[in-house]
Amino acid sequence: MLRTAEITAELSGLEDPHHRFYWRPRLEFSVDCFICERTGRTTLFEHEAERALCSGSRSGFQRHHTAGRIAAFDTTSGREREAVRALVDFWWAPFTDTRDGREAAAPTSRPWVRLHFGYMCPEADESGAGSIQTNLVRPYHPTCKHCDRRLGVDGETPSVRLLT
Repeated sequence: MLRTAEITAELSGLEDPHHRFYWRPRLEFSVDCFICERTGRTTLFEHEAERALCSGSRSGFQRHHTAGRIAAFDTTSGREREAVRALVDFWWAPFTDTRDGREAAAPTSRPWVRLHFGYMCPEADESGAGSIQTNLVRPYHPTCKHCDRRLGVDGETPSVRLLT
């Protein structure tokens, strides 16, 4: 069955507007994969891609394509903040994990997400990239890899909410 998850996050305290921060339209999201029948697989989603890429298992079944996509990707800019909202569609079917016997769930029993961002450093005149994810210690302060200036504050864990 088709499931949809809403993923939202925000970076605040963007004190240095010269770095031109932006959210990249790709994310990694843990889902229970009915193809390799493993729970909690890290799956890569890219906006406008027709399918997602499952990490597979550490032994045996390797990386493979799976039915999933970013259905919507929106960003919002405000005073010293940048927010992102993604709707992720993925197919899910019940199964028992082939390795540890856990029952699959949608979303997985411990949802995890990594969101990617980019920026342009005015001092180095070069671009940079980074990410935030649900299991970081907060507040997290991403910094520019060129000039070491703080880009902002990741004060809250990204939200994962199952819509359908």
